[in-house]
Amino acid sequence: PYYIDLNQNLYLQAYLHSSDPNLILFVETCVASPDPRDFTTVIYELKKNGCVRDSSYFTYESPHSHFSRFTFNAFEFISRYPLVYLRCELVVCRLRDFSSRCYQGCVSRAKRDASS
Repeated sequence: PYYIDLNQNLYLQAYLHSSDPNLILFVETCVASPDPRDFTTVIYELKKNGCVRDSSYFTYESPHSHFSRFTFNAFEFISRYPLVYLRCELVVCRLRDFSSRCYQGCVSRAKRDASS
């Protein structure tokens, strides 16, 4: 566990253990929940489909493609629950493959017409 106070910045780093220098990491989704087994019922979205949902979320540029670094501010969601769990989903892509998910950034899903 990592203990933080309300309004404190939390810094995270993911690292890809690979000897291939042509791979990069992209944070696709990051969600907080008071239940470590349920990340759908009561959640707080920091990032979803590559889109930032929390104004305090910030991505740091890394000199190494195997690292993904980001931060966010401890939010009010934390004050309502004794423990909050974080689950992030990352994507691994080929470096400079501009058609890959890592280079698409924020992808908003298109809404379907209910009549079709």
